[in-house]
Amino acid sequence: MQRRRFLTAAAAGAGSAVLAAPAVAQEAPTIRWRMPSSFPRSLDTVWGAAEAITARVSELTDGKFAIRAFPAGEIVPPLQVLDAVQNGTTECGHTAGFYYMGKEPALVFDTGVPFGLTPRQHSAWVLQGGGQALIDELYAGFNAIAIPCGNTGAQMGGWFRKQMRTPDDFKGLRIRTPGLLSMVYQKLGAIPQQIAGSDIYPALEKGSLDAVEFVGPYDDEKLGFAKVAQYYYGPGVMELGANLCLNVNRESWQSLPPRYQVALRAACAMAGEELLAKYDAHNIPALKRLVGQGAKLQSWSPEIMAAMQKATREVLEEYAGKNPRFAKVLESWRAFRADQLLWASVNDGAAERYLLATRENGL
Repeated sequence: MQRRRFLTAAAAGAGSAVLAAPAVAQEAPTIRWRMPSSFPRSLDTVWGAAEAITARVSELTDGKFAIRAFPAGEIVPPLQVLDAVQNGTTECGHTAGFYYMGKEPALVFDTGVPFGLTPRQHSAWVLQGGGQALIDELYAGFNAIAIPCGNTGAQMGGWFRKQMRTPDDFKGLRIRTPGLLSMVYQKLGAIPQQIAGSDIYPALEKGSLDAVEFVGPYDDEKLGFAKVAQYYYGPGVMELGANLCLNVNRESWQSLPPRYQVALRAACAMAGEELLAKYDAHNIPALKRLVGQGAKLQSWSPEIMAAMQKATREVLEEYAGKNPRFAKVLESWRAFRADQLLWASVNDGAAERYLLATRENGL
């Protein structure tokens, strides 16, 4: 009798295991995606972040969910990554929202606005200040979602072939610059051009560009801008931070098991933290090398920065006046920014100003 009961129980257990196996497979299916990036392989920062996302996703899912990253132009033109995601050519894409301002001006807030938010402030607005819901509404029109996946931190003002002494010096200047920044330069009389990172140096070398705004010393050194434009301007008031995003096709996202969705979000968060740390650690050594090689570090004059700020305000108001989606996001963004500036004036911003003023005193 005992033997019969044992065999019956064993058979039942074996049957349960057989039935459970398909359920486990359904919870952790093998999925393969492709992810084009807007950034070239030569940049271990932004392109490195794309590779980090794919590596972390694989680690977190025991290799069941694999994403293959492709550098700029390999399978999709660098400024058409969102298009590929929207139409389902690829399941996801690694890019920046402001590249698609021509399709939806409000997408610039997903990346950054001149005289805007620092990386910390941007993350606070997106994650705690209602920004993500507004951004989700914008990307819904492109059959996509957007997951934040890193920030460059404050960028430099750019490389110029000539010294920029007054706002009048921008008139007729052919400058590579993306997003809302291009409209601001246009207000100043410049001729902005949106060119992918991998194509900037040839344009500078041929003389079809007079200036370029890209990222900062570490990336700019790798792309060789100092060889053809010696004046390097700061501070980066026009781009206090640039947030990158992972766009995911909505149907592809909805087809992912929940645990894979969590893994993808976690991978983006980890890659993003590493990206900003890399820029903060490597920009200063790169700047020292550039100056040592002959780059001429310059500062924007107060007159130029005032003109830039005025032009930014005008551009924001013009877009808000003709685009209700832009106006809606701007209202939220402005209110959050006002509080962040107040907090900075009371606490960390005031502390940083003191530290800068007394840095020669040492500790």
